[in-house]
This record gives sequence, structure tokens and C-alpha cells, in this order.
Amino acid sequence: MRTVLADLRGMDGFVNKDTVVGGYGSRMRGFSKVTRLACLLKKNLNDVPSVTMAYLAAILDAAGHDVQFTREAVLDGDVAIVLSSLVDHRNETRWADTARARGTRVGFVGLAASKLPHLFAGHADFIVSGEPEEAVMRLARGHRLEGLCPSAELPDLSALPFPRWDLVGVTGDRQAFRGVFTRPIGGFPVMASRSCPEFCTYCPHRILARYRGRSVENIADELAAICDRYENPFVIFRDPLFTQERDRVLALCDEIRTRRLDLEFECETRLDRLDEALLHKMRLAGLQTIEFGVESVSPDTLKKVGRRPIPEAHQHAVIEACGRLGIRTIGFYVLGFNTDTWESIAATVDYSISLGSTLAQFKLLTPYPATPLFKQMEKQVFEKDWEKFDGFTVTFQHPTLSAGELQFLLAAAYARFYFRPSFFANLWPVEKRWLRGLIARLDEKVAGLHSRQEIAKMSRAVEVEC
Repeated sequence: MRTVLADLRGMDGFVNKDTVVGGYGSRMRGFSKVTRLACLLKKNLNDVPSVTMAYLAAILDAAGHDVQFTREAVLDGDVAIVLSSLVDHRNETRWADTARARGTRVGFVGLAASKLPHLFAGHADFIVSGEPEEAVMRLARGHRLEGLCPSAELPDLSALPFPRWDLVGVTGDRQAFRGVFTRPIGGFPVMASRSCPEFCTYCPHRILARYRGRSVENIADELAAICDRYENPFVIFRDPLFTQERDRVLALCDEIRTRRLDLEFECETRLDRLDEALLHKMRLAGLQTIEFGVESVSPDTLKKVGRRPIPEAHQHAVIEACGRLGIRTIGFYVLGFNTDTWESIAATVDYSISLGSTLAQFKLLTPYPATPLFKQMEKQVFEKDWEKFDGFTVTFQHPTLSAGELQFLLAAAYARFYFRPSFFANLWPVEKRWLRGLIARLDEKVAGLHSRQEIAKMSRAVEVEC
């Protein structure tokens, strides 16, 4: 059977999907001078292939099917499987309509298709609900999928074949990059575990399946297979909480070094799941970058959305340890919680700077469908266009801040974080005390310019798109 796998490029702005926002995806459009620059950088430096499509390619190829892959062109086949997203679903359904008109049966997989099947139902012959591998295994064995097809959760992730990157258009140029930026252009996503054991009400990562992890040996075997095929690869662990099981991570680091695997990697986790001894071990195994969520500086705000606060002293200690070890750090922040005010958002942005991470990403609170937060805030949600649930667009009525103020504060956060001397100094190690003192004094001067009026010059909306 000729099977087409379609992971379609976004048609507007920078679209990032698959494991991003649990699979709903995000879309960044340049709505100000600062965010336009950030959008362009993301679009050109953050091309990460779909691990979902690579898994499905491995399953289908092992069963003897002819697997084709596309990011844009409509290819002829017996069946096409389209990776769904929330933020670009109209582009995906248009592609499906064209493919069906040419005689191809089309199905959708992914979180968006699972939780909002009505968006895709009129454009598909089947919709897979749940993690897609079990249903695609049935398809590979000759079973005809029709309508809404539940896909059972696989209890043993280690039983899956390794992703076939060669079948989804990935070449050998995704190597470790030792330079200013935190990662090369792209990388190899690896899922050491799935879902998340935490209970943050705003996060979609845990709404499709329960948390479970793979064996250390199985993960190391996959890394070895990547290293055998690609020279000095850069690996992106896409687990929402990579260091949840500390002993397992330590064992994996030992396995990487024992096997002499020549790779570098990044991961995402909570800062309270890190300590200097663990960081040292991970660095020796090839750790280059850590992404982590802070979300808000207010413990009360975090508690109201089910997120366990982390003591500020521990957060600073971990970031300082990363600096000593040469590990780059990226902090994630959410602006616009129901309890937020202009002042509390400013305090969160100030904290993002004082914490000292290499980079920071700011998003607006988004009540994603099927999350507990959406159910709590449903009466506040005014946006009817699901594509605008992208993390950068206001979708609900905030109790005290207007949509214009929230959009302004988001752009101002990027301006405040990135337009300061110490940001550029963080990209290169500055050892001399007098120079760091000078940078700190320059930071104070720049901070003095960041009044509402001065920030507005850099943050006001502009009629451009990236």
C-alpha cells in the first residue's frame, strides 16, 4: 500500500507543532518590531522534524508499505495520514480535501484531531483518537480505518520501533552546534517518556495519555542508532519533564558515556528536578541546553492553576550552576493569568531578567480545549477561531486587563528581556569582574529607559508578518 505521511508547513507566521503544546502547536506572528525579529529567528533556526511521523513511518515500512513524506505537495497514494494541529487546521483540511479529490483516503492523527474531531470530520475518511501508533499498526496489517478510530495507549513504549528519520525527509546535517545560539538548525527529537505527571490546569501535555517512560537501554539503543547513521547529532529530548526520574537519567548518562556516543542534547524539565550533581553528570554526557518553566513569579498565582511553586533560591542556584558548567538555559513564562495585574506581569518580567537564563520565551495564557483551565474559564473565552489559540493571541476576557494591554505587555516583555547589555553578555562568557560590573551599570541605565513610553516605541503593533 502506498502511504503518504503529511507534516505540513504552516502557512502564516512560524508554526511549530507535533509535541509543542502537547500537540496543539503554536504559531508566532510578528505583531511588533521585537516579536517580528523573534519570529524570523524562530522560523529560520527552529526547524524540528516530527517524531510522530517518524514513528509512523517506521511502523508502516516494517509492514512492507511504500512510505512517502511531504511538507507541502499533494502526493498520490492509497492512504494519507495528516498530522493535525489547532493553529493551522484550515491549511491541513484544505490539503486533505485536495488529496481526497484525487482518490486518496485521508486520515488525521494528533491531539487536535483527538480532542476537536469536528474540525476535521468533513475532510477525512478516518480520525485517529489517542496516541496514533496502535491504530496505525492495525492499518499496516490491512485493517480499514473508518470514522472516529480510538487508538489504545501502548503500555510499553520500549516495544515501538525506532523513528525512521530517513523516511521523513531528514538529512545528516542536524549536528551539534557550538556557537552563539542554543541549538543547531533542527535536531533529532527523542521521547524518553510521554505525557506529564504534574497537574498544571493550563497545560495540554497530560490530556491525551498517562505518563510512562521507556527503559534506559531502549533509549540508549535509539541514541546509538542515530549516532551510527548521523555524525555528531544534536538530540532534542521532547519529554515535558525529562528529569522526573533522577536515577533513570543518571543511568542514561552513564550509558551514553559507556557506549561513547558522540552527541549533544537539550531537554526540558522543572528546576526542582535538578541539582548540581545531576547537572554535572548530564553535562559530561553531552547536555548543552535546558528549557524550564517558571511561568509566574507569584507562588499564589501558580497554586491557583495547579502548578507547584519552586523556591526562588533554588531556581537561582540551578541557573548559576548551569552557568558554571557551560549549560545554556531557556526560561518559559506565561503572562495574563486571571490574578495578573500590570504590576505582577512587570514583576515576572523583572524576575526573568534577574534569574539570568540565556534566553526567555513569553506567551499569553491560553485556555486550551480539553484542559481543566478551559472548563474553568469557558465563560470568559470570546475567541471562536481555534487557530488563534496560539499562545500569542488574546482569546479570553481578562478580569482587569484589556486585550490591547495584554498584547502590549507581551511585546514589552520581549523588548525588556532582549534589549539590554547583559543579554548579549550572557551569550559569551564574561570572566572579568570589572567588565561584568560595567555591564550591570549599563543594564541599570537601560532599565531606566524602559518606562511605558520607551517600551512602547519598541513594542507597538506594526503591520507586518514574518
